[in-house]
Amino acid sequence: MLLAVSGGGDSTALLLGTALVRERLGLTVEVATLDHGLRPESVDEVRAVERLAAQKDLVCHVRPLRLKPGPGVEARAREARYATLEVIRAERALAAIATAHTASDQAETLLMRLARGTSLRGATGIMPTRGKVVRPLLGLPREVVEAFLQEQGRAFARDPMNADPRYLRARIRHGVLPAFSEAVGYPVTERLASFARWAAEDDALLQAWAQTAWDRLRCAGGGLDAVGLRALELPLRRRVLARLLAEAGAGVDAATLGRVLGAVARGRSTTLTQGLQLRASGGLVRCVRAVDPVPAFEPLYLAGPGASGTLKGTGWHFEAREGAGGSGVLVLRLPEETCWPLTVRLRRPGDRLHGKGGSRKLQDVFVDLRVPAERRNLQPVVVDARGEVLWVPGVWMAPLEKVASRHSLWALPPGSSGGGGASL
Repeated sequence: MLLAVSGGGDSTALLLGTALVRERLGLTVEVATLDHGLRPESVDEVRAVERLAAQKDLVCHVRPLRLKPGPGVEARAREARYATLEVIRAERALAAIATAHTASDQAETLLMRLARGTSLRGATGIMPTRGKVVRPLLGLPREVVEAFLQEQGRAFARDPMNADPRYLRARIRHGVLPAFSEAVGYPVTERLASFARWAAEDDALLQAWAQTAWDRLRCAGGGLDAVGLRALELPLRRRVLARLLAEAGAGVDAATLGRVLGAVARGRSTTLTQGLQLRASGGLVRCVRAVDPVPAFEPLYLAGPGASGTLKGTGWHFEAREGAGGSGVLVLRLPEETCWPLTVRLRRPGDRLHGKGGSRKLQDVFVDLRVPAERRNLQPVVVDARGEVLWVPGVWMAPLEKVASRHSLWALPPGSSGGGGASL
């Protein structure tokens, strides 16, 4: 186990306590102390940790972080600490990294997140274990830890950043928590820490249910089944939608989730970050790029059997050839009286599909088959020399009412496979 020791009271207690039980528990223990480079006295604190580790016969690793002061220094320092600790742990083949977070840290973190408007997941605060990181002191308030240090006769360093009112955590530690305890008449630290622990248990259960719902509602080709999503209880619906946004790369916050929930309930669309939209239409809820007007790509002309080409801008490839087609290829059987040349283009207003039951607008077929709006504008349409629609690959094909020739029209979708579509 690698102990993360800064020289402060909590981490000094972690080192001393672990040294007392390591032989009894059969632990392999080493120490890491990191110099953030933010204060002149940090050099002396690192040396004090080295001396204490040597007294306890523990290997000590010293690493400089060389951080620069300025905005976001707390977050940058935390990220650098954990990255460096993981490097040391892996190099030494140790089982875990132990940090000295206490119940007091847990209570402070909970209040910080509540003040910022967190969800239940954020209220879980600091987790007892996360990956390779363990926090054995998380159930103890800071007062108990410092009492242990007094029993051991051990002094410890005090980081002035922990008392600097420029930082929210310091203001909560020295102002809010004492005032809160005074207001209710008893110490609140352990009760707040207990709430965070219970919140973690509740959140774990809800996340498991949300995973089951996600697996059930996920549709082939992306998106979620809209009817099933609306039927979920609100806590599950919110979690499933938050995952949908996150996987699409959209920002997730309370305001966005509120808009998204409203859009899903009304079957509408709403704008997201990163140029994305959430759409709840056609029985699907999905995150897509904003749909542009039908692009003006040049049509592909196929003069006769043997002709081939790619419809520019769509990735669809077509070949007029003999044979039944291979895996992933869509095939339209051509009659002997095919009116060449064939044209492959994008849809146009007024396109109609003629079948045994009469004719229908292509737009209506798209709606009935729940073809997403963002797909329609890049969907190829095959017409003959008279302008009659013969095929919308993967969506619809004209019924073969005359003698089939030995030739077929093959269509290879961009990066996907498909079947032959449905007849009217």
